[in-house]
Amino acid sequence: MDGRSLALFGARLLVAQLFLLGSAQKWFSPGGVEGLLAGRGWPEWLVWPALGFNLIGGGLLALGVGTRPLSLLLAAYCGVTSLFHYIPADPWQMTIFVKNWAIAGGCLALAASGSGRWALRPD
Repeated sequence: MDGRSLALFGARLLVAQLFLLGSAQKWFSPGGVEGLLAGRGWPEWLVWPALGFNLIGGGLLALGVGTRPLSLLLAAYCGVTSLFHYIPADPWQMTIFVKNWAIAGGCLALAASGSGRWALRPD
């Protein structure tokens, strides 16, 4: 058993589940995201493309398809979306702000390392 491939497989699944669960949260409770978007002057309907990006990106990452370029896109997405959570008066939002940067770091590590051997399309 190759420990590196196992670690990369685990990393892909753990990072992917954050995006997949994020898409479910946007589907079942879009109001929270719509409020954050509106609070920054962005149109509320952007919750739906964000949901799609989370769902497709998380799914492809879990499968190991296009891991390197996809991980760069997901890292950029995390950087942009973290700005919506920069609300210093709200400790919970600041936790999400920092969490998004941590996820971006995981995505950048996957972009640098690739998918590993246990992927539908290893890179």
